[in-house]
Amino acid sequence: MTEAWEASVEAKIQDAVQRGEFDNLPGMGKPIPGRGMPYDEAWWIKSFLEREALSSDLLLPTSLQLRRRVEQVPDEVRDLPTEQAVRDFVGQLNAQIVAWLRFPDDGPRVTVRPVNTEDVVRRWRAEHTPPRTVTPTTEPVTAAAARRSRRTWWLPWRRRPR
Repeated sequence: MTEAWEASVEAKIQDAVQRGEFDNLPGMGKPIPGRGMPYDEAWWIKSFLEREALSSDLLLPTSLQLRRRVEQVPDEVRDLPTEQAVRDFVGQLNAQIVAWLRFPDDGPRVTVRPVNTEDVVRRWRAEHTPPRTVTPTTEPVTAAAARRSRRTWWLPWRRRPR
């Protein structure tokens, strides 16, 4: 029975070839990907991540994903437009961290602590504050005024200059 079945399948394939149903298929004439390479058990995962343009970080356990996100916080908040957006971003990340701390998964036990929102906002402000411009004074600076404005350092055991 299996021989008769194989013969009928082979006959249908040959008929399709003669009709030209296998002509102009996608990938025709291209080499088979991975041919000649050593066998990789995770080939399908890697091809899926590449095809869908996903990060390989998705394969990491939750604790390592969170740790990596904490390390990338300065880069991720740098382009945010407002202080409130920075606070919201850090708040969402901290909510994920707290949720993981309450119910950790089976992954490795890696120390992950919530991010200090005020530190992140302070750094963000430092990068986003415009530099102060010095306005020129209108009155000319005389030599005596320059000497008075110059700070003179003195040591406590010496007399203070007057």
